[in-house]
Amino acid sequence: MTLVRRHPMALALLALVLLSALQPLPALVDAATGAPPADADLVRPTAYTALAPLSNVLDALTFLSLGRAWALLIEWALALAAWGALRRGTLRQRLGRALFGPLALAALGGAALMLPRPVPRLVTADSSLTVIDYHAHTDASHDGRPGWTAEDLAAWHEAQGFAASYVTDHNVVFRRPIEHPIRLLPGVEWSVYREHILALGPVRPIDRARYNRDARALGALFAELHHQGALGVASLPEYWLNGWDDLEGFVADSVDGFEIVNCAPKALAFSTARRGAVAQLAAARDLLVVGASDNHGWGKVTCAWNLSSPSAHGYAANHVLARSIALAQGDWEPWTAAYTQPWLMLRSLSSSERSSWVTWILVILIYRAVPRRAGDPGGIGILARSLEMFRVRGPRA
Repeated sequence: MTLVRRHPMALALLALVLLSALQPLPALVDAATGAPPADADLVRPTAYTALAPLSNVLDALTFLSLGRAWALLIEWALALAAWGALRRGTLRQRLGRALFGPLALAALGGAALMLPRPVPRLVTADSSLTVIDYHAHTDASHDGRPGWTAEDLAAWHEAQGFAASYVTDHNVVFRRPIEHPIRLLPGVEWSVYREHILALGPVRPIDRARYNRDARALGALFAELHHQGALGVASLPEYWLNGWDDLEGFVADSVDGFEIVNCAPKALAFSTARRGAVAQLAAARDLLVVGASDNHGWGKVTCAWNLSSPSAHGYAANHVLARSIALAQGDWEPWTAAYTQPWLMLRSLSSSERSSWVTWILVILIYRAVPRRAGDPGGIGILARSLEMFRVRGPRA
């Protein structure tokens, strides 16, 4: 009971890590069906697993939808500030603790965006499939990270198991294909009449004003892309937010496919029900469905991969694989993020990650819980006792 009274947070976290194993979520699922893939898996580097508490927290912060990100940051910042202010101590100590919690949370958010770290890598057992990304940006886009070059983008993709990626900068045609470490393919993301359309393949500049007047003018863009030899894919979140009531209009205009997963915070709020409706429409009309990292140079991990088959066309040509925690974002109200995101993270842990969490919690708990003997160095606790037996003692006087 003394241990519970002195260290309730550590013991509660340990209990949550163990209980979450009773309701596990697969780390990776087919975005169209919700089933775990049979021919692909995520491989986690040793360093990623060894530092699983940090790795998983940074991933969970990366995979927040925009509304849930704001809710989580505000709610946790207020809770940490209140916890620090209400603890015993001088006014100066309480103010310091009240500021430390929110600042540490902000630092974690910055680390999720910028900190170099090991990331999971997709591997597939079928060598005939190409792991590809259909939507990514360099600093040529107005909202790309400054200095984020095509070489940086290729290295980012290669680390996560991609063999190829289209480069789809905003209204800027990509003209310098790269072969190593992965293939970067030509593309562009055209902003036309409240929509963003991915043009994939041998694209050329267009006069966007021709297609920017109304929905009818927008529809003519697909014919132009086909004339160039490119595919036209409707991107998230624009077709969901601005064209949801007229998806059949996209089909009538000869759209080639739809994004059903996009890792950008604005697009992660796309719900499972709507994703299923788009997948059902695409299957019925034999249209392509794709997933997108929508990488702009911010963040170190992706939430989606594509397994592309060169021998198939239309709906069967591509399978979208995605992280479960990312797909769940659209199914929870934003205000619940403070507790649902940590719970989703814990449920998504692999057995090795869960073991790492338990190990870290127990090591820290033992370090904090076991009292020091008189004369032991401050802050060492049980470690001082363990090292005592190795101390070289001189002869007695």
